[in-house]
Amino acid sequence: MMAPLGNERKVLELAKAALEVDAGRFVDLVENVTGMLEKEGRQVGRMSIRGKLVTLAPKGEAIIVGDIHGDLESLVHILKDSNFIENAQQRQKQTMLIFLGDYGDRGFYSAEVYYIALTLKQLFPKNVILMRGNHEGPKDLLASPHDLPFQFQQKFGKDSDVAYASVRRLFNQLFNAVLVKNRYILIHGGFPTKAGSLDDLAFAHEKHPRETFFEEILWNDPEENITGTCASPRGVGKLFGNDVTAKFLEMYQVNMLVRGHEPSMEGFKLNHDGKVLTLFSRKGTPYYNEQAAYLKMDLGPEAKNAEALVPWIRRF
Repeated sequence: MMAPLGNERKVLELAKAALEVDAGRFVDLVENVTGMLEKEGRQVGRMSIRGKLVTLAPKGEAIIVGDIHGDLESLVHILKDSNFIENAQQRQKQTMLIFLGDYGDRGFYSAEVYYIALTLKQLFPKNVILMRGNHEGPKDLLASPHDLPFQFQQKFGKDSDVAYASVRRLFNQLFNAVLVKNRYILIHGGFPTKAGSLDDLAFAHEKHPRETFFEEILWNDPEENITGTCASPRGVGKLFGNDVTAKFLEMYQVNMLVRGHEPSMEGFKLNHDGKVLTLFSRKGTPYYNEQAAYLKMDLGPEAKNAEALVPWIRRF
């Protein structure tokens, strides 16, 4: 089903504004949203907030977006196809737009992607959740290569340092995880494998670097052929096995992990007997995946594993 033309027009207007934004307006937006996130209390609309953990009741619609990495075309497609703006304006829809992190780096339109995601948060503060990915990590865990300063320099010229500094401050306000009660846990990378409670997700950033919780949330990956954990070929974070997934799903009383972080030729992949769903929502270099995907679903019905969610995955 095609999204209504009104939604498409609004998305295209937003993309045009992103392409034309100057450093001053960009910094103002970033600082405004950073301030909004700093002031978000324990309850914002349907979101219950503790530290950097958002908890949602299992009701309403969710649009879940994986890594975008500066791919403006894919983000525009997702917003047009999902009809998010129109639905968010109709309160009865209870639509949530959840970004799993990794907005910038790699693609050529990182600043534009940040502009759109932050504008949507400003317009619909009760409907948009901005999670933190490894490309929004702290300075001691920067992804390499880190393209963002150079992309900002190309777009903003002499004002690029100010724009970059404002985005770095924003990163500290993004969420570590989202819990949909009795349904799903959303984390960019994977479980912090020595965690003992939800508070270890909520406050992982405060324990960094003396604990590895935050590093693992941003960088971990599932692996099929191991038990427990082992070193990651990324050089940071860990690989974790099916037994680790089972342990944490039981601890958090959910059925599956939904994550981003890993490229997939089909835009998504399943791991650990369908208990882990990975979404990758951008296409093109340097990943060369043929398809990208996002998830648009009703949070109410209970899905026992990710195979039940495949019909709700929208590939493009």
